[in-house]
Order: sequence, then C-alpha cells, then structure tokens
Amino acid sequence: MNYKFWEKKKDTDHQDTTPRKKKSKSREWFDAILFAVIAATIIRVFFIEAYTIPTGSMERTLKVGDFLFVSKVNYGARIPMTPVAFPFAHHTMPITGGKAYYDGIQWAYKRLPGFQEIKRNDVVVFNFPEGDTVALEQQAHDYYDMIRNLGRETVHNQFTIVGRPVDKRENYIKRCIAIGGDVVSMANGLVSVNGVPEKLVPSGQMSYAVAFKTSDVNFQVFEQMGFNLQNDITGLSDNTYEFTGTAAMMDEVRKLDFVQSVKESTVPAGVEELAIFPHDPNRPWNIDNFGPIKVPKKGWTVKLDSLTLPLYERAIRVYEGNTLEKVGNDFIINGVKTDNYTFKMDYYWMMGDNRHNSLDSRYWGFVPADHIVGKALFIWMSYDNNGSFFSKIRWNRLLKGIH
Repeated sequence: MNYKFWEKKKDTDHQDTTPRKKKSKSREWFDAILFAVIAATIIRVFFIEAYTIPTGSMERTLKVGDFLFVSKVNYGARIPMTPVAFPFAHHTMPITGGKAYYDGIQWAYKRLPGFQEIKRNDVVVFNFPEGDTVALEQQAHDYYDMIRNLGRETVHNQFTIVGRPVDKRENYIKRCIAIGGDVVSMANGLVSVNGVPEKLVPSGQMSYAVAFKTSDVNFQVFEQMGFNLQNDITGLSDNTYEFTGTAAMMDEVRKLDFVQSVKESTVPAGVEELAIFPHDPNRPWNIDNFGPIKVPKKGWTVKLDSLTLPLYERAIRVYEGNTLEKVGNDFIINGVKTDNYTFKMDYYWMMGDNRHNSLDSRYWGFVPADHIVGKALFIWMSYDNNGSFFSKIRWNRLLKGIH
C-alpha cells in the first residue's frame, strides 16, 4: 500500500513584511509607570503596607517617627470597600487637597482568609470608628466630641462637615486589649480582662508624681535615663513634677538619693469624665476607672434596656446598619418591636500603651471587624526630628519587631 505525503507550501505572497513600529520613549515610560503603580497597589492592598507613627499614643512601644510595615495577610486582606480611588492616597489628594476617592461605588465588606485571628495584645492598625464624620478644618479632633462640647449647630455652622466610608477613615494603631466576648474593666489604672488583671506591657508608660527633697535638681540625669525633658516631665508644684515613663524607668528614678517619693498618678474612682465612652452621666467613669463592659461578639445576643442601650446603640445603628428607635418602653429595630439584638460582627477593645496620652476605646468604644486593616510587624526605619545631625536615625530601632 502506497501513501503520499504532501507538504503544503507556505503562502508568502500576502505575508505582512512591514516592520513593527517601535514604542516611543514616552510610551515606554508610561507603560513602566502603569505597571509599577498596579503592582504596588496590589501589594499594599493585599499583602503589606508602610505606615508612619504620627503621635505618642503607643510610647514607648512605638515612637513618633517610627516607620513600620503592616501585614494585610495575617488577619486576611480586606477587599477594597471604596474601589475607585487615587493610587497611594488615603482620603485626601496630595498638594491639591480634596477627596482622593469616589464614594459613588461601594462594595460590601469582605475579607480574604488569613493566617490567624486577632489575639489579645496584638498591635493592630484599624480605621478610626468615629471617623465616619469629619470637620475638615479640624480633622485632628473627633467630630462627635466636638458636638458634645460645642453643640451640633455651632459645629455645622463653623466647619465643613463631610462623611467618609469605612476604608477611607483615618488609620489608628493601638494594642488589642480585649476581643469579642471578653469583659473588660479598669480600676486605678490597671486593666482587667474577664476578671484577670493585665499589667501594662514593659514598653508601655503611665504618669507618676515625683517629689524631690530639694529644688536644686540636675534634670540632665533624667535625660540620660531616656526621658524627654520637654515631653515627659512637667512641673506640678514646688519640688513636685509629673513624669511619664515605663515602670522600669521609674524604678531607676526611685533609686536617686534626691528623690523623696514616686507615686503613680491616676484619676480617682467616681470622678466622672463625660469624654469617656459611653458618655453616659449615669456612669461615673474616667480614664483610669471604667466598666465592666462586655465586648460584642458575632452571634452574641444582648438584652436591650436603659443600661445596655448607651453601650451598644452605636454598634447596632452605625456599624451594623440598622434603624433603632425607642418608643415609650419599647425598642424598634428595622421596624420590628424587640427586646434584644444579635450582633453580626466581632468587635475589639483597643488601647494605647501610653495610657494617659492615648485617645482609644476608652473614648469611643468598640472597633468593628470591618474596620481592621492589619497587624503591625516590624519597624523598618525610625527618625528622630529632635536628634542632632548624626543621631536623627534611631539605629537601634531598625528592623525591630513589634510585640
């Protein structure tokens, strides 16, 4: 049997031999920049992002001028809730100002699977829960605190008021003191979780009243101990000063022969501070004495009454998006009469390590799960603005882990 194999001749008569036009330099640069922006955006949204510490609320764990990396994968990356935004800008356009995002498109909260759940004592970055409303001319101040102090009419007449979606609210960093289901309280400056006292971490600091035996004190001694003379030591009265420092630093102060006494400074129990959550005149709580408060957990059902409503009303209405009314003695949620509510999300109680210089959950309450940004990992750079030319970089803090 014979077989014939035929090879098809290539048709070169109509082949396009026109050479491809080479990209211009400007087009090559544009493509390279576009690729870099897309790649960097994916990395910072889903993997890791750099943050700067702007305030001293976490001293001395984290210092002003620390630059750190925050992991998005540990707790699971949050899918962008406001997907249309200017690259690398958070909520405000650089230089020009104005919104850096378009809030006409909003996606429901979703999170990719993570490596771990948030644990007590984790250092966490999150969106400021009360940052849903902002006075643009006073962005460093809590809008709701301004309302309590000045009144709604005054604030709205004097300032430009805007709303912000969850993922475009200011970023905060604090230590997670309690997780959903925990009962947290504080007595004489000491936090307790589920009835167990939790000492302040060694790098955290409190305020102390230090009395000297003499008025002739060489304060440079304290600078050598690590105190910042401008920020950490304040005169109270003759020979008595308020020190802010860690427990270990204050132990060294006690050893000095010209020091008469060192006492921790706390606000006495029963002294009411209305700035403290839940801003309820029936609860005489303050920065050093509050609670007990149960942190909401997904699936937990709370009985609604005059005692629980001030604690959980904002979570029910604002964070979980329900309508809530009190008609006479009845509670109406989403048009239905009820006497209880079951939470849809986990919540957390966050506090700064610099206990007397931190705006945290003591002032604005719970942090919802959809506000969680990521876990602080390590410091990659630390810059001291007050340092001399050769000591502006804090070399001993580079690549330091955050615990």
